[in-house]
This record gives sequence, structure tokens and C-alpha cells, in this order.
Amino acid sequence: LIAQKVDVIAITVNDPDALVPVCQKAMDAGIKVVTWDSAVSPEGRDIFVNQADMEAIGRIQVQMVAEMIDYEGQIAVLSAASTMANQNTWIEWMKEELKDPKYEKMELVTVVYGDDLREKSYTEAQGLFKSYPNLKGIISPTTVGIAAAGRALTDAGLCGQIALTGLGLPSEMAEYIESGCCEAMALWNPIELGYMATYVAHLMASGEITGEPGETLTVGKLGERTIADDGAGGGMVMLGPPFEFNAENIGDWKDVY
Repeated sequence: LIAQKVDVIAITVNDPDALVPVCQKAMDAGIKVVTWDSAVSPEGRDIFVNQADMEAIGRIQVQMVAEMIDYEGQIAVLSAASTMANQNTWIEWMKEELKDPKYEKMELVTVVYGDDLREKSYTEAQGLFKSYPNLKGIISPTTVGIAAAGRALTDAGLCGQIALTGLGLPSEMAEYIESGCCEAMALWNPIELGYMATYVAHLMASGEITGEPGETLTVGKLGERTIADDGAGGGMVMLGPPFEFNAENIGDWKDVY
């Protein structure tokens, strides 16, 4: 893409640091670098389009599983890759949420990684059942992982015994929500995320915004946003809060995405 002399590159990454050198090379060539969903480190980008507030995503998943298990028992996290910045940040906020005294009877026993591979995630979920016979809940902050966990729980006949929540696609999780295997989960709208990433990329390429915190912009049908400081030295545009899916609304969304 650098060799093609494109105006802007919009990229999401599995490792925040691995692509910093090549992204810096792109910026040195005058190409705007927009990162979205899972961010390149600030020194390797011009702006980050964030799907939702990292803190809110982490905390809401703990809140959901806590309600499902009556705030008591062992829980585990089935994540994607151990290097993924968004996953790791959400998990840190989960741990922060668990410090609240109301969770004193809950214990996070482990975090395992399925690398966003369906079969590995399925195997890791099975491993949780065997390693922690008293496990009460699983949080999987990855669409691949939560669907794999839903299948693993169903195959093992553990739906209703082990609660499941996290971040999932309505189309993939409808059967597990409708069966009661997953009472509720959350996610942002990936269609709107793609729309915002593209729109911001256009605004950056055209020079209408620079990506500096404090700038305001209008993102088409999504309305006005203000570029915020991402806390790591870069600018960030936020899509919005996560949305909770459950048995009452899954039918409205399962054919959408």
C-alpha cells in the first residue's frame, strides 16, 4: 500500500507494537494511518476509531455474568490472542470491576486464549470444564470465542450449570441465547464501526481533520463527535456504548449481523 502511494491506510491489528515500524514508514511517506477496532500503538497511527469505551466494555461483562451467577462462584475468561490490545485492556477493566466488594464471593480463576480460532477456542472451553469442576461462569470477549464456548457448553450438557456471556455476533449466538445457554451478551454494531472508520479515513485523507484531541467532526449519519485523548498519547473517536442482546431482542438482530 505504501508502494502504491495510497492516501490513507485503515488497519486493525492483533499486536499493538508489531506494525508500528511499517505504519511509521507509511506516515513518513505522507500516508494517513487510521487504526480501528484494535489499535496500533499511538506512535504508529494518526487516529484511533474505537468501537466503544474500553472501561465500559470490560465492566459490563463482569456485571452481566455476576447477575447470572448471583454474585457467587468461580469465573474464567476465554480470550482471543494474548497479544491483542483490545482484549487485554477489557480484561484489565474486568479485574478492576471485580475489586468492588459486591463481587467478594466471585473469583476469576484463569484467563485462557483461543487465538480467535474456532476449534482451539472450543478445546480451551472444554479444558475449563475439566480443570474447574466448580466453574460457574465464562466470559468470552471475542465473537469467535463466545460462539465456541456456547457450542462446547451445549455439547457437554452444561447449559444452565455454567453461565456464558461476553461479546458475540447476534447471527452466531441466536441459537444459544434462544436455548438459554447464553442469557445475555453485548457488542457494538460492526456495520456502524466500519462506516465510522471509513468516514474518519476520508476526513483524514482530505485534511478536514488532523486527529488531534479536541477537534470536532461530523460522521455522516452517526452525527457529531469530538476527538478525545486515548490516554496513551493519541487521538481517538468513539463509536458509542455497547448494546446488550438477550432473549427479548435477539430475534430483531440475528438476521442483521
